[in-house]
Amino acid sequence: MNLTNFRFETDADGIATLIWDMPGRSMNVITPEVMAELNQVIDHVVASEAIKGCVITSGKEAFSGGADLTMLQGLRDLYVGLAREKGEAAAMQTFFDESRKLSLLYRKLETCGKPFAAAIHGVCLGGAFELALACQYRVASDDASTRVGLPEIKVGLFPGAGGTQRVSRLMQTGDALQMMFKGEQIKALPARNSGLVHAAVPRDQMLQNAREWLKANPQAKAPWDDPKFKLPSNKVYSPAGMQIWPPANAIYRRETNDNYPAARAILSAVYEGLQLPIDLGLRVESRYFAKILRTKEAASMIRTLFVSMQELNKGARRPADVPASRLKKVGVVGAGFMGAGIAYVTAQAGLDVILIDRDIEAAEKGKAYSHKLVSDQIMKGRAKTADRDALLGRITASADYGDLKGCDLVIEAVFEDPKVKAEVIAKVEAVVGPRTIFGSNTSTLPITGLAEHSQRPKNFIGVHFFSPVEKMLLVEIIMAKKTGKKALAMALDFVRAIRKTPIVVNDTRGFYANRCVGNYIREGHLMLMEGVPPAMIEAAGKQAGMPVGPLSLNDEVAVDLAYKVLKATKAQLGENAVDPAQERLLTEMVETHGRLGRKNKKGFYDYPEAGPKRLWPGLAELTKNRLDPELIDMQDLKERLLVTQALEAARTYEEGVVTDPREADVGSIIGFGFAPYSGGTLSYIDNMGAAVFVKLCEKLARTHGERFKPNRQLKRMAKTGESYYGSAEKKAAA
Repeated sequence: MNLTNFRFETDADGIATLIWDMPGRSMNVITPEVMAELNQVIDHVVASEAIKGCVITSGKEAFSGGADLTMLQGLRDLYVGLAREKGEAAAMQTFFDESRKLSLLYRKLETCGKPFAAAIHGVCLGGAFELALACQYRVASDDASTRVGLPEIKVGLFPGAGGTQRVSRLMQTGDALQMMFKGEQIKALPARNSGLVHAAVPRDQMLQNAREWLKANPQAKAPWDDPKFKLPSNKVYSPAGMQIWPPANAIYRRETNDNYPAARAILSAVYEGLQLPIDLGLRVESRYFAKILRTKEAASMIRTLFVSMQELNKGARRPADVPASRLKKVGVVGAGFMGAGIAYVTAQAGLDVILIDRDIEAAEKGKAYSHKLVSDQIMKGRAKTADRDALLGRITASADYGDLKGCDLVIEAVFEDPKVKAEVIAKVEAVVGPRTIFGSNTSTLPITGLAEHSQRPKNFIGVHFFSPVEKMLLVEIIMAKKTGKKALAMALDFVRAIRKTPIVVNDTRGFYANRCVGNYIREGHLMLMEGVPPAMIEAAGKQAGMPVGPLSLNDEVAVDLAYKVLKATKAQLGENAVDPAQERLLTEMVETHGRLGRKNKKGFYDYPEAGPKRLWPGLAELTKNRLDPELIDMQDLKERLLVTQALEAARTYEEGVVTDPREADVGSIIGFGFAPYSGGTLSYIDNMGAAVFVKLCEKLARTHGERFKPNRQLKRMAKTGESYYGSAEKKAAA
């Protein structure tokens, strides 16, 4: 055999071990080359009389993250090319045949006549777990890092190499559907208890366990290849089966609002496949997989949430001519909620942190936040006491700015007041060296204005975190007018070190994310003042694909913060810069009723001590208008909530605030939850087509006001047929 990605060896008992260890990669992934080599191995195992069975394991710290999704992108390109050259029917047949090659390969392994076992340590996800499921035996290490799962739904796909059929034949149907809908990663012991793996043992016993099983079961078959096999939840058309499918369909619609074709395909593939023998079930799955792979939702989600995110995480925007930063010590000034979170993620990355506040009590309180976060993880079994001690040992709480001496990077996270920030800048620069980079964590204040207080504007940059810091993946890196390349490089190196995803934007009020999400919240406010029932506003947001409605989101970020931003905008830009209806609403909420949001348990919702939050009944008294719910067009509400964000993204792109469509899309999904199925704000426009989007904007402008008027660049694109990604690709190729 000619193997590059695997090593193959056989012991004296005739048990072969196939070690997956791709050269030059930190993680094994499924590629056409890997598939070809695995096919060779299967043929060799079958042909060799001396081999009784084969264990598949990994030579790396993880088993595999699954398929290389760029391979699937290539399949889409193949389809488009063939459709143009040979017609739709020929293209579809080739596409279907190519898209099910992995499924057929795994079925070949499963039915070759000799048993295979998978020995799993670390993550084993997607197509890699489907490989393990095709093996007659699966043993996992009981290490905390070991996870199995089928997360394809998170990039708009679903398990297409046998996952829907095998998992639903191993687990109760409801559990199998939930696992695939959520894209869950399951630890070794729960995986064993649910039947996904057969054993969970210490890592050093894993291979021996697999070998012993193969020796004892030379004629092993998959359970579904036994004529006496019975489904875990009985037949689909049975009393037990009919207790599953109506609720499953209702849950699917509640959770997805029918926005995700892949989720619907999971439901259909399992429902149809369980009524058929396994080979026909796999064919059904393959047909759905080929269909989903061609959807705009899958294409957009793969591009944004896999390809673009990987490129940004690997430093797509980092200046290539600046040497890598050797970050060791980071200062954080301001130990409030944001500063404490920044200190935590920094220490978690192994960096030393100096956490500064006005007095030692405030600084220690900020450090205590890290203690709480790690303690919560210990209670859940995700960390040990030693981990907490080590992390807290890396955080030094202090009230002395002199302790910042020697920091490579200092991030201020103090009150959103230019005067307060100016004082901090002066105090920091008085003690740090000339090479220290200064990052300002501000959500609205222009970085160029803050940089005017710095003696070293080249070293000054915006580093905008999202709340809560430990959970949110996005960090906006904001370039002031005089920010230098070294500051940008260090900021990006820092974001990479703390395992966040950066986008680089140019300076403007509100930057990128807050401008878009501010429009979403404002539109909800204006709907409320028009007389739209608040429950309908919230439902429209979720049905459009947002994680929460605009009123709920405003409660989370604080109603009084929205009010402060509105007043500051009016003071700086004039009365025409704010909507009077929104101003009336926020004035009533904050000044008259003292409703500040979740933080004081009174916002657009009430937050009782016991029970779920409820919309505040007093909202009905804040507006004189009352629209009849029966006459309100729900589609119009959904369009308003998405278009207002996408249109603002288009404006930021035209203004040069965002300069890369990848960053606009990635930032919109992981920063403020813009409808993930769309691929992001600019993909939403590209998928619709600029001409159609402009017409939609003009329709909304006629009905709801000039805030929906399309910008000049969009109008030009509508005439020329351009797209954001198409133009960016042409520019990159030039």
